[in-house]
Amino acid sequence: MATKPPTGDPVQDAPQVTPPKHAAAGLPAIGHTLRIAQEQMGLARTARTLLKVNQKDGFDCPGCAWPEGDKRHTAEFCENGAKAVAEEATLRRVTPEFFAAHPLADLATRSGYWLGQQGRITHPMYLPEGGDHYEAISWERAFAVIAEELTALGSPDEALFYTSGRTSNEAAFLFQLFAREFGTNNLPDCSNMCHESSGSALTETIGIGKGSVSLEDLHQADLIIVAGQNPGTNHPRMLSALEKAKTAGAKIISVNPLPEAGMERFKNPQTPLGMLRGTALNDLFLQIRIGGDQALFRLLNKLVIETEGATDEAFIREHTHGYEDLAAAAKEADWDETLTATGLTRPEIERALAMILASKRTIVCWAMGLTQHKHAVATIREVVNLLLLRGNIGRPGAGVCPVRGHSNVQGDRTMGIFERPAPAFLDALDQEFGITSPRGHGYDVVRSIQAMRDGHARVLFAMGGNFVGATPDTEVTEAAIRRTALTVHVSTKLNRSHAVTGRRALILPTLGRTDKDVQAAGRQFVTVEDSMGMVHASRGNLAPASPHLLSEPAIVARMARAVLGSASATPWEDFERDYGTVRDRIARVIPGFEDFNARAARPEGFRLPHAPRDERRFPTRTGKANFTAAPVEYPQVPPGRLLLQTLRSHDQYNTTIYGLDDRYRGITGGRRVVMVHPADAAELGLADGSYTDLVSEWKDGVERRAPGFRVVHYPTARGCAAAYYPETNVLVPLDSTADTSNTPASKSVVVRFEPA
Repeated sequence: MATKPPTGDPVQDAPQVTPPKHAAAGLPAIGHTLRIAQEQMGLARTARTLLKVNQKDGFDCPGCAWPEGDKRHTAEFCENGAKAVAEEATLRRVTPEFFAAHPLADLATRSGYWLGQQGRITHPMYLPEGGDHYEAISWERAFAVIAEELTALGSPDEALFYTSGRTSNEAAFLFQLFAREFGTNNLPDCSNMCHESSGSALTETIGIGKGSVSLEDLHQADLIIVAGQNPGTNHPRMLSALEKAKTAGAKIISVNPLPEAGMERFKNPQTPLGMLRGTALNDLFLQIRIGGDQALFRLLNKLVIETEGATDEAFIREHTHGYEDLAAAAKEADWDETLTATGLTRPEIERALAMILASKRTIVCWAMGLTQHKHAVATIREVVNLLLLRGNIGRPGAGVCPVRGHSNVQGDRTMGIFERPAPAFLDALDQEFGITSPRGHGYDVVRSIQAMRDGHARVLFAMGGNFVGATPDTEVTEAAIRRTALTVHVSTKLNRSHAVTGRRALILPTLGRTDKDVQAAGRQFVTVEDSMGMVHASRGNLAPASPHLLSEPAIVARMARAVLGSASATPWEDFERDYGTVRDRIARVIPGFEDFNARAARPEGFRLPHAPRDERRFPTRTGKANFTAAPVEYPQVPPGRLLLQTLRSHDQYNTTIYGLDDRYRGITGGRRVVMVHPADAAELGLADGSYTDLVSEWKDGVERRAPGFRVVHYPTARGCAAAYYPETNVLVPLDSTADTSNTPASKSVVVRFEPA
């Protein structure tokens, strides 16, 4: 039987700490999954819902973007995917009566965990100017409020249209179409805060800002390097792919500042033997200092070049540009500097080199541990250099694998959610719809916050997500949002963003992935793109949480009609009535989506074209894959300070907090903890179990403080520390971003420790 939501925030001031685990999944994961699912959904609903997750006739998990193979398990989900589904399919409800009982000031004091636990929002809600409570509002009036504010702007560029990765292809395409017909390219999205660095690096080097591998490639690889990523918590189904690769003979190198249980041993809950014994995944663990990855890969590239016969000369000659510049830069790579930057030993790096040289088919996977640094783009370019040297792009079992975090974040970008769209995309969009899209670049997430702060943006419309919880420099961001005239959030559940508002605010409740979507033309489905470029349908199977919900495509279509009125020739009503008409238009605008409706109806979906992977063709400015040779950088940390990375707990997905435990790291009952190596803690006088304030240091001299963190002695890399976000987002300066991509540098924050 489902349980009621908590009435009060749990006390988190005394988290318990035990030694970290050395294996992931297994029986504990099954038990935890069933407990959470039953609390949210009850037993019968749990079975009916979870058996449809990631199935060919079911719905795509609202969690991560990891792909499914053609053959699906009956239980094709992981522990954290089940938590995501349970939170969406919950029987708990947030009604107008809830808002009447909880004024805005009360919501603002609540934790993200408490807000999320309250359940699904049932009605559109409105916070009037000067009001202290949200109140129910009709959909017609809600769209009229949006139209009032948008049409009163001095320029369309005073509006921001933010997208979360959960948004379907159909909704995303309509959303960007509306924004551009309205007159702006201000389309920031969650990619700006995560894999923007990957897209920037890959577009320059191989000509397409996506990964080049398939699930089958992982199974065929000789060597898989997993850098700056924790699959056991953030992409647990990836562990099954790594296990299959290991069984086929692959070697695995993990490069990370923290040891992670999932990379040590995976206890596959799909098999009895897997649950009991598991599979050791790591062949080599390189416990690198935060931000030392570029130095490591540059030295490895030098050593590969210096090893006779190690480079693929034919591939380099025929398919690449800039080899001589890389070779000259790599020649300068220095052992002593690399050991300082990485904290590794020479034998460790030499062992990694031997594994690279022994591999004919190498894949490098990475996530936020590489993308959220000042030198993130240069680091990923250096990863590409390593693969190009050995001809490991456009070969089965080899390539680049940026592992996306949100289930359709890659699809949203494919659909045109981008503040810097390609001219060819805009030309095709204009020709199809008879509009004139703006050509000037819009604001990304960081520039959107700066625009709100400086009074240049007055309306924030967020299609899903938790903008406040996901963004850096919390105090600056919240103050900026409060300067706006209107904030609008399309949401399924409550989060911190609903408590930080403009002069007026709207919450527009929407269907989730698990919900049936029935429109005037009948039952609808949507599509998503996974992390490896596969597009497939998603069909919810549950009755909607409330009869007062609208789907995301319907919300966009009705907003467009209210704002654009008769001046728009776009058939918004048709798009709401039948999503197939949206897919027909996508097919005519976006290459690779030809015959979209027929191909989306296939149970297995279809793969998008990828020129480097499919034909070793590289659509770059040179027409070839580009070697690059950026100067090597790594963070410099003053004495008495540590370098902090923000990260997730195991009971967390992005900013959604499912619980207060981080089971694999041995932390339970609280999230305000900071993990510090015992030797660093001794030097700084930080006793295990003591409490400290974290204070970040940045060149602007502004004090940014996160108070009251319990010190946990933990086997991190020396000189490094780790703590959970969004609690530590307050420490990340808004202007501390990656070169080129402008992604917040949340993985390299210099901090000092002061008594709590």
